[in-house]
Amino acid sequence: MAEEEEEEEVEEGRSSSSAILDLPEQLLLHILSFLTDVRSRHRAALACGRMRAAERATRSELSLRGDPRSPGFLFLSHAFRFPALDHLDLSLVSPWGHPLLSSVPPCDGGGGGGGGAPSASSSSGMNVYHPEAISEQNAFIAARLAGCFPAVTSLAVYCRDPTTLANLTPHWQASLRRVKLVRWHQRPPTLPDGADLEPLLETCAALRELDLSEFYCWTEDVVRALTTHPSATAALTHLDLGLAAATDGFKSSELGPIAASCPNLRKLVAPCLFNPRFSDCVGDDALLSLATSCPRLTVLRLSEPFEAAANIQREEAAITVAGLVAFFAALPALEDFTMDLQHNVLEAAPAMEALARRCPRIKFLALGSFQGLCKASWLHLDGVAVCGGLESLYMKNCQDLTDASLAAIGRGCRRLAKFGIHGCDLVTSAGIRRLAFTLRPTLKEVTVLHCRLLHTAECLTALSPIRDRIESLEINCVWNTTEQPCSVANGTTTECDPEDDELGEVYESAAKKCRYMEFDDLGSWEMLRSLSLWFSAGQLLSPLISAGLDSCPVLEEISIKVEGDCRTCPRPAPRTIFGLSDLAGFPVLAKMKLDLSEAVGYALTAPTGQMDLSLWERFYLHGIESLQTLYELDYWPPQDKDVHHRSLTLPAVGLIQRCVGLRKLFIHGTTHEHFMTFFLSIPNLRDMQLREDYYPAPENDLMFTEMRAESWLRFEVQLNSRQIDD
Repeated sequence: MAEEEEEEEVEEGRSSSSAILDLPEQLLLHILSFLTDVRSRHRAALACGRMRAAERATRSELSLRGDPRSPGFLFLSHAFRFPALDHLDLSLVSPWGHPLLSSVPPCDGGGGGGGGAPSASSSSGMNVYHPEAISEQNAFIAARLAGCFPAVTSLAVYCRDPTTLANLTPHWQASLRRVKLVRWHQRPPTLPDGADLEPLLETCAALRELDLSEFYCWTEDVVRALTTHPSATAALTHLDLGLAAATDGFKSSELGPIAASCPNLRKLVAPCLFNPRFSDCVGDDALLSLATSCPRLTVLRLSEPFEAAANIQREEAAITVAGLVAFFAALPALEDFTMDLQHNVLEAAPAMEALARRCPRIKFLALGSFQGLCKASWLHLDGVAVCGGLESLYMKNCQDLTDASLAAIGRGCRRLAKFGIHGCDLVTSAGIRRLAFTLRPTLKEVTVLHCRLLHTAECLTALSPIRDRIESLEINCVWNTTEQPCSVANGTTTECDPEDDELGEVYESAAKKCRYMEFDDLGSWEMLRSLSLWFSAGQLLSPLISAGLDSCPVLEEISIKVEGDCRTCPRPAPRTIFGLSDLAGFPVLAKMKLDLSEAVGYALTAPTGQMDLSLWERFYLHGIESLQTLYELDYWPPQDKDVHHRSLTLPAVGLIQRCVGLRKLFIHGTTHEHFMTFFLSIPNLRDMQLREDYYPAPENDLMFTEMRAESWLRFEVQLNSRQIDD
């Protein structure tokens, strides 16, 4: 009987598989086009030859992680082809950060993983590194990529020098519409201004979107490249000039020519110089010139890349309310506006009212160091509260923002789905609670960071009206008790007397305030899927659960960032740990980002009584093996800024390798080759990479004792040769 049942099951499986294979080709391709999960597509491709061909014919995007310069890729059969592939990401090819195509020969005679040069086995003698030989090799690799992916319209690529773009772009010059360039290494010092972008703007006439948000270069490079190719830049509609690790912004004399060269822009992101101490800072005239040159802008994000000074030292920016009113009047199509400054703009309420009138489509608004955004002095709405169409609002360093302001914003901006405040020192838990109660039907994402009167437990209690509805939460973890009354700290009131209401709103009845208490028993964060936490150096994660985040049944992703100088922190008591094991109570937690990059310590021998970075890594990572459901981990090691050292230590390696459920592991730093063998003991680890995506990334492998290109390629071979159960 058992054999008959097994035969019946096999026959049913064959009939079900043959049913889908009996479909016409076009219908099968149409069905597969709805399959978006990567692993599901891989499973389908393994079923048979026809399903594999159908999967390749319908795949729209692909990120290459291996080495496209290796013989294993270069000599694949011509059947390896993705005719419908739209987006190709070459910014993460292995080894990370090494030139994909470059005229610079490698420093040794090892395999071609490090510099894109031919393998030493392909020829004899030093002629293999002759410029002509390298040029032929680059052309062959570029042609092979174009043959495998003929219809690419969106490209992301890591560019150490212009050679990569010079070889790749001619193959897709007719179709390439979107390009993202990535570079965390230093700009070649001998490179002429604008040479990095020259091959792209000269060749790709169809280019419409250019993303430089993770590309390190000088502002002079951008200005020179955009102004010398007017026909290419005039066609651009999206321009992101975020510039990785930018410590300076575009001056007024640079922003004007950029805007004049790109009159059809609909999206512009740029760091700008707003410091009024500089004569060429961006002020009212520069903003008006930008709006006049690019009247079709729908997304505009301007920021100041300097670190914030103390509040008492902040000066007024060279931007006035009258200038902002004229600026908004010139941009009637504006939908997404960000202006994150480090210098104050005073009495900004009239400008926000002009924004609501002149830009009726505005939905996303982020402002930094704008004072007087909403005074809420009377019953009528004022300032940013009159922007009734807003769906996202973020306010940073607004020193006069009060609980009454939040109440007015809640009444006026009824469509808000995202709300965030940062460094607003007058806001208390009562204001957050009132806002959450008012926006309960719509509010899904909340950010509360570095507000002096808002500590973690109070903030979580204040969010109880939306506890069962919120999907994303970002808070800083401060466990100190406040000096507020217990009723405010607990988020509850003992009496319903209108005279005790700190907001002072006479229109609201005591009965309505009593209704807040009905949400106090909502103990579960039923919809919370993403959680971001900020810690100062030396603080513990352990109190988080008792503070109110004890039940998150669908939490899938958590991000933890630690900032501060560990050298000034007292040595933790014996057996004291950060507390990652407490996260084991989240049953479906699959992704974690643990960022210690801004935690500074001693990389080498620490002074007496101090802990070096290896002990701090043990402190923070202890207990990570308890997270049995963890599927993907992004980890940034702590650093020693004095020696520019970000390396994974032995205690960290030993603790991470105990995470048996990990399938993806990304280390944003470096480590020693013999440490990498520890990770081979993780049974299901399939995707791993070392990414030095910080500025300045190490230039020369020979300067360090950590992983080199050939070391990584050896480890990658070992990793890929293992048998994975699934």
